[in-house]
Amino acid sequence: MQTAVFHGERRVTLAEVPRPEPSAGEVLMRVRRTALCGSDTKPWIKGATVTPGHEIFGIVEQPGHRLHGQRSLVYIPVFCGQCSSCTIGDTHMCQSISLLMGWDKPGGYAEYLAVPEQCLLPVPDDIEDDLAPLLLDTIGTTAHAIRFVMRLAPPDDPGPVLVTGAGPVGLGGIIALQNLGYREIFVSDLKEERLALAESFGAKRHPVGEASRKFRLIVECSGAHAARSLGMEIVAPRGVLALVGENDNPWPVQENKAIRRKDFHMVRTFYFPVGDFAANIEWLRRDKTRYRRLVDARFGLAALPQMFARFAAGGLVKPMLAFD
Repeated sequence: MQTAVFHGERRVTLAEVPRPEPSAGEVLMRVRRTALCGSDTKPWIKGATVTPGHEIFGIVEQPGHRLHGQRSLVYIPVFCGQCSSCTIGDTHMCQSISLLMGWDKPGGYAEYLAVPEQCLLPVPDDIEDDLAPLLLDTIGTTAHAIRFVMRLAPPDDPGPVLVTGAGPVGLGGIIALQNLGYREIFVSDLKEERLALAESFGAKRHPVGEASRKFRLIVECSGAHAARSLGMEIVAPRGVLALVGENDNPWPVQENKAIRRKDFHMVRTFYFPVGDFAANIEWLRRDKTRYRRLVDARFGLAALPQMFARFAAGGLVKPMLAFD
């Protein structure tokens, strides 16, 4: 099969390698779509020891297996199903296994991969291939974050909400907020095209760096340290700053009066539990038209080196690697 090799220093090449042999409890998947994700800029720059790509949709291709032919997404965290976290439904925080598909195990920038059976999320036939990967990071991650903090900042409380970062996760966050009943939603981003798309979804612009307005809930999706620090300043007293975006670099925090002299919640969330998946499918079904607008490119594996560079530069929202 063909696979992408991330060498680091922004260099990606293609290689011919043997198809994976599934171990016990795994199945072979033929990949149909893998969505590009901003977090993959890390292996793009630093290199990877396994094939990256973690927003994966494909078909189980294992004749004789009960799951042969099943259209499925790949749930990123490998989980045991038996530990204290898994037994209460927190499959994304398994206490026994700490492996992520596309990070610790080979991912979807390849034609085939071996997938643990418990990581297969069946996709109904009415969800087209191009939209299926959105059920993972774009819908699942932000929907979980907002559900998690709703008790701290209920939708019917007064005051505006801010989404920082209008990439795919932030745009998915705007739709999730609306689905959960939030109405006065603002968005900040440096890119005009993404702001225009967020506005068409019903959000209002908030200038990057503007500190005059306070927000009862801030959903930080950019991962930028400047946005995180500003969020601590402009979150309202008793408000919530939810950290969704990722950043591996050290975050130096300089306290000031605006941060020190109030009570507020700062919450970090990660991915989503398997139990959210059915509800997220219904969201996608109801709002396919808007979600389709996020998928702005489709290309084959040979074009991945050029397309990833274009995506990393901010020229695309949610491009799809397609194995058609």
